[in-house]
Amino acid sequence: MRTASLVGRRDEIRRLDTLLDEAARGRGGALVLRGEPGIGKSALLRHVREAASGFRVMRASGAEFEMELPFAALHQLCAPVLGHLTALPAAHRTALEVAFGLATGTPDPFLVGIATLGLLVETVRERPLLCVVDDAQWLDEASAKALAFLARRVSAERVAVVFSLREPSRLPEPGRSREPSRLQELDRLPGLTVEGLGEAEARALLAAEVRAPLDERVRARILAEARGNPLALLELPRSVGLTGLAGGFAMPDAAPVSSRIEQSFQARLERLPEGARLLLTVAAAEPVGDPALLWRAAELLGLDATSAAPAQASALIEFGTRIRFCHPLARSAVYRSAGLEERRRAHHALAASTDPVADPDRLAWHRAQASAGPDEDVAAELERSAARAQARGGVAAAAAFLERSAALTLTPDLRVERVLAAAQAKLAVGAFDVAAELLTTAETGPLDQPQHARIDLLRGRLSFARHRGSGGALTHLLRAADRLAGSDPAWSRACYLDALEMGVLIGGTGAIADAARAAPPAPQPPSSADAVLDGLVRLSTEGHQAAAAVLRPIIATIDDDVWTRRPSLGFLLSVEMWDFEALIGIADRVVEAGRESGSFHSLPIGLAMLATASAHAGHFGQAMEMISEEEAIAEATGAAPLVYPRLHLAALRGRRQEATELFETVLAASQRMSLSVRWAAAVLNNGLADYPAALHSARQAVAHDDLGLSGLALPELVEAAVRCGERELAASALKTFTERTRSGGVDWGLGVEAYARALVTEDEAAYREAIERLDGCRAAVYRARAHLLYGEWLRRQGRRREARERLRHAHDLLSDIGAEAFAGRAAGELRATGEHARSRSSQASEQLTVQEVHIARLVADGTTSKEVAARLFLSPRTVDAHLRNIFRKLGLTSRKQLRDLPEIR
Repeated sequence: MRTASLVGRRDEIRRLDTLLDEAARGRGGALVLRGEPGIGKSALLRHVREAASGFRVMRASGAEFEMELPFAALHQLCAPVLGHLTALPAAHRTALEVAFGLATGTPDPFLVGIATLGLLVETVRERPLLCVVDDAQWLDEASAKALAFLARRVSAERVAVVFSLREPSRLPEPGRSREPSRLQELDRLPGLTVEGLGEAEARALLAAEVRAPLDERVRARILAEARGNPLALLELPRSVGLTGLAGGFAMPDAAPVSSRIEQSFQARLERLPEGARLLLTVAAAEPVGDPALLWRAAELLGLDATSAAPAQASALIEFGTRIRFCHPLARSAVYRSAGLEERRRAHHALAASTDPVADPDRLAWHRAQASAGPDEDVAAELERSAARAQARGGVAAAAAFLERSAALTLTPDLRVERVLAAAQAKLAVGAFDVAAELLTTAETGPLDQPQHARIDLLRGRLSFARHRGSGGALTHLLRAADRLAGSDPAWSRACYLDALEMGVLIGGTGAIADAARAAPPAPQPPSSADAVLDGLVRLSTEGHQAAAAVLRPIIATIDDDVWTRRPSLGFLLSVEMWDFEALIGIADRVVEAGRESGSFHSLPIGLAMLATASAHAGHFGQAMEMISEEEAIAEATGAAPLVYPRLHLAALRGRRQEATELFETVLAASQRMSLSVRWAAAVLNNGLADYPAALHSARQAVAHDDLGLSGLALPELVEAAVRCGERELAASALKTFTERTRSGGVDWGLGVEAYARALVTEDEAAYREAIERLDGCRAAVYRARAHLLYGEWLRRQGRRREARERLRHAHDLLSDIGAEAFAGRAAGELRATGEHARSRSSQASEQLTVQEVHIARLVADGTTSKEVAARLFLSPRTVDAHLRNIFRKLGLTSRKQLRDLPEIR
C-alpha cells in the first residue's frame, strides 16, 4: 500500500478502502472519481489497486481514438475471464459473444451489462474482484452503458468498481463534443470529486519534488500557478527548470491547468530527436497499446529501436507488454504537437499495419484519418464499418463512421445520402446538436423531393425528442407527408399516421386529422395501416359511428403490422372502442414481440399496457408484476418509467393517501399526465363516495377530447353527476358515451353504458343488462361495480333482502380483487341494510413492495434465482436477498411455502 506517498488524500483513501472492505464482505459498490486533469485520480486508482490485497484486479481504460468502436473498453476489461462464458445462460453468452465480435447479431448494451455481471460473478467464487476503469470520459457509448449498468448491480456481490472521469467542463480537446448519455450513465453512480491540494499539502509535495533550496518568490509562483493540482506541481519545475521560474516565468492565469500541463509535456517533447517524436506520434494515434502493431508501423516509417530509447527516457511513455503514456494529457500533447502531415503519415502506417480481417474498422478509421481530401474508397469502407458497428449495437460508432464517410465523399448525391444517414444515427444516440448541424449541411446540397421529405422527418423527430410538447415536430411530419404525396403515396400516408400517433402523445389530433384528409387515397386492397389512418380521420371528422366500421376489424384482429409498430395507438383505440379483449390481446402481443426481439424500446410499452389491462381485469398482483419489470428496464436503461399503469392501479385499489401522494408526484413531474391523473382521481373519489371531488376531476378529464382517456372518464362523470344531483350533466355525458359504446358494439362498452344509463334513468332492466353483459367480460372491476350499483339502487328502493344479496356479492368480488375503496363503499351499503360485511383477511402481497411481489410470483411459479435475476437485471445474490425479506415479512421458511400461497400465485 502506498498511502504515505499520496499527500493530502486521507479522506479519498478512506473512501476507497471502505469500498474494498465492503466488497470483501459481499456488499459491493461503485465509485466515480471526478476531477480536472492532473488532480490525482490516476494516483488514487494506483492506490486502490495496490490496496486490493486478496482481490482479483481487472482493468480497462477509455481511449480517445476508440470512442467510435462499440464495446472496446468492455472487451478490454473482460478479456482475462472470457473462459467463464460457458457458465452463462445461452442468451447472455450470445450477447457477449456478439458484442465482442465472436458471433453475429445485434446485442443491446443492457443485456450485455447483465451478461457482464453474470460473467464477473462467476469469477468471484474464489476471491473478490476489483474493476478499475480509467479515463471513463473516453469510453465508447456501448461500454459506458454496460459498465454503468454493471456497477449499479453489484450491491450483493464481492465486486468493487472504480471509475476515473475527467470533469467534462475541463475537457481540453477542441471540437470533441462527447455525447451527453456517456456522462449521464456515470452520473447515476456514487461519485467523489477530487479537489486540489490545500496550501500546506501543496508545499509538502513541492518540497518532496524539488530537493534544492527554493526562493520563496519562486515557490509562491509555482503554488499560485498549480492551484493545488499535483501533476502541475510536479511538471512545472520539471519542464522549465528553476532558472526559468526565478527569471519571472509565468503563464496566463486564465489558462486551464490542463493547458499548462500539456505545455509541460510539449516542452519535454521538443527536446527529443525527430525519430523519437514521430514514434510517439504513432503511439498516440493508436490507443490499443499493442507493441507488435506499433513496431510494424514504425518499421514502415523507417524507425527502429534506437528511436525508443530517448522517448522512454523522457518519461512520457512506457514500452512494455502494453504501450502506455504517463498520463492521458501526455498522449493529447504528443498528438496535437505533431503537424498535420506527420499525423497522416502515422495513421497511414498504422492502417498498413492493421489486419484487415481481424480489425477492419480500425483499419478504416486510420485510413480516414490519413486522407488528405475526399476519397470514395475510404468513404465506402467507413460506410461498411458503420453497418458492422450497427449490427453489433454500436449506434454511436455507426454515427461517427457515417459522419466521417460523408466528409470524405465528393459526389454530391452520395454525400447527401451519407449526411442524412449520419444525421439519423446521431439522432438515435441523442447527439441532437450534431444531428441538427448535419441536417443543415444536407440542405446545402442538391435535394430531390424524397430527400427533402427525409430532412423534414428527421427534423420532426429531432423536435419531438428535444421538446416533447412542441407543435414543431408535427409541422415537419405533415410537411414531409405533403412532399411525398405525389412521388411516394405509401410513404406519405405513413407520415400522416406517424403524425397522428405523435398527436395522440402530445395532444392535437383534430388538426392533424384535418390535414390527413388530404392524404393520397389508400391502395386497393388497403393495408392495415391504411385502414387505421382512414379510420382515425373519420373518427376525428365524422364521429365514432363512421370510424367504427373501419377500425373495429383491425382492432379485433390484433394486426402485427400495425400494433407492434405503433402499440400506443392500438392500445388507445381499443379503449376508445371499449373492446377489452382487444385491449388485453394487443398488450399481450406487444409484450411477446418485445421479448422475442429483446427490444428495450417496445417491451416496456407492452408491459405498461399489460399492467393497465390487468388492473382493470382485477389482477392487481399481475399488474404489480408487470409494473416491476417495466420499472426494472427503465432503471437499467436510464429511461423514465411509464407512470400511467401505476395511476390506474392506484385509482382502482382505492387507498386514498397512497393514491393522492402518487397523483401529486406525477403532476409535479409532468403536466402532460394531468388528464390521466384527473381520470384516476375521479375513479378514486367515486370509490370513496366523495362524489363532489369525483365530479370535479371527471369534468376536467373529459374537457379535452383525448383518444381513449376522455371516453374512459365519461362513465365516472355520469356516476358522480347523478350522485351530486346534476341530472342534465349526467344525461349529456351519457348521450356522448352511448355514441361511443354503441358504435363499438362489444360487451365491455355496452355493459358499462347500461349501468350508466340505469343511473340516469333508474331503469332496473338496464342494471340487469349491465350485469349480464359484464359477467361475460374479463373487465372484473367493472363487473363488480355493476353489482354494487344495482345493490345500491335496490336498497334505495326499499328492497332490503335483494339489496343485501347483491351488495354481499359485490363486496366479495371487490374484496377479492383488492379494490378497497369500492369494497368499503359496498360494506357501508351493507351496514345500511342491517348486515355487516365479512372482514377481509390481509393479503400476503399487501406486505410486499412491487418488486418483492414480482419476485415472489416468479419464484412461486418455479423460476430459479438466476432466471429471476436475468428477468429483472439483478444478480442472483440480490434476488436471494429479496427472497429473505419476503420470507421474513410473510413468516415463511421455504420456496414451497411461497408456492402454497394462493394470493401470491
